[in-house]
Amino acid sequence: MRLYLDVCALCRPFDDQSYQRIRMETAAVDLIMEHIRQGAYAIVASPAHLVEIRRSAHFCEDADILAFLRTFGSSSGMDVEKSRFRAEQLHSSGFGPVDAAHIAFAEDGADVFITCDDDLLRRCKAAGLGLLCMNPIEFTLREKLR
Repeated sequence: MRLYLDVCALCRPFDDQSYQRIRMETAAVDLIMEHIRQGAYAIVASPAHLVEIRRSAHFCEDADILAFLRTFGSSSGMDVEKSRFRAEQLHSSGFGPVDAAHIAFAEDGADVFITCDDDLLRRCKAAGLGLLCMNPIEFTLREKLR
């Protein structure tokens, strides 16, 4: 199964862990990443990841995330032009430009789109995408990850 974790999900372990929800999502992301390292899942890496991460000011976090994506991520078979066109459609229908890009690349290369952004999840589910969209906790429960 190919997973697409957006930058919000990939950065969850670096967020303020004083909130229970964030700690739970961090544990779920860590568990997903461990299963990716073990080869149970593939992670899709896209140009949208690189652009968003490069715009961030958190150098240590960004280096860790980029190293993970470079080591375990795959972008093979992705049609960048098709994804760019799809991102424009999604943006026109109300998605933010970065979210639209992530979703377009996820549709092109992944089976599951994972984010910690509740508003984005609601929009994805309402849009009827041809892609399973969920929170990392939902994914770990669905897959019975340990």
